[in-house]
Amino acid sequence: MPVYNVAAYLPRCLDSLAERAYPIDEIIVVDDGSTDDCPRILSEYASKLPQMRVIRQENGGLSAARNTGMQHATGTYLAFVDSDDFLAPDAYIRALERAETEQLDMLIVNAFFHHEGRQKDRPIYESLPATRIIEGKEWLRQRLRLNRLPHMVWMHLYRRDFLLAGRWQFVPGLIHEDVIWTTEILLSVRRFAYEPAMSYYYRIPVRRFTPQQNQVRLERIVCSSIFNARALAKLASSPDVDGELRNLLANQLVDGALSVFHKLDKMPDRTVRNKTLRMLRSEGWFGFLWKNAQAFSQSRRIAKRFLTSLFAH
Repeated sequence: MPVYNVAAYLPRCLDSLAERAYPIDEIIVVDDGSTDDCPRILSEYASKLPQMRVIRQENGGLSAARNTGMQHATGTYLAFVDSDDFLAPDAYIRALERAETEQLDMLIVNAFFHHEGRQKDRPIYESLPATRIIEGKEWLRQRLRLNRLPHMVWMHLYRRDFLLAGRWQFVPGLIHEDVIWTTEILLSVRRFAYEPAMSYYYRIPVRRFTPQQNQVRLERIVCSSIFNARALAKLASSPDVDGELRNLLANQLVDGALSVFHKLDKMPDRTVRNKTLRMLRSEGWFGFLWKNAQAFSQSRRIAKRFLTSLFAH
């Protein structure tokens, strides 16, 4: 569990870990350089939870904190929890039973979008039955056909030996770091299942940013989206990926990459926006998207954005 300046939410998350119907053997918390009250809260809970270990490091971001946590994990199965979210009391029980009985390397569980009372919590997957044992790439194919693939890693349960064998790491510095991680692992995992038990509550708070904060945030999202699109193209070109799946991945990467322009439109700093558009044009971004477009609607949007970029001065 990575922690960074979430003191308002941290106690509920830790309580949900401590009060589960099925005790957790190992809780690894990585304090990623918090400057608020998180260190005190963590010390208080660590004194009451013998299975909880707190690792403190300089701020390196969510990916770096998760990588640190994986390095210190010793359990048979591993799950990621974000410290502003919380677990259901019976979280992972059914998933663990299936993982052990069926010798699975990865499961996806269901979760709630938690709106903090502003509206009713709703499941991420509605009326989706449990799967038999399948390959991860078949799950990926099914979800991409429907254009419905949440990438969030806190919906996943992994056999730790499987992660170690693959030597997977999150890419430091990225926002939406789950996209490449989840896609790459699904392409590799052989024994996979979906378990619809509701295990997790994903908090959706109301966030407010100053123009300066928003500019920094949008710049990071744009850089991450560009990285993700090119990384997805590389995965799609793998010899293990068949034609249909390659096209589905290309469709996903174009949809995600087109969001770059929406983020640029929202940038308060128009100079940075225009400079980024010129950079994308000079580096062949529009040609890259055109090559991967899978529908006329995507090609039309790419062409429209290219024409708009010609007026970015």
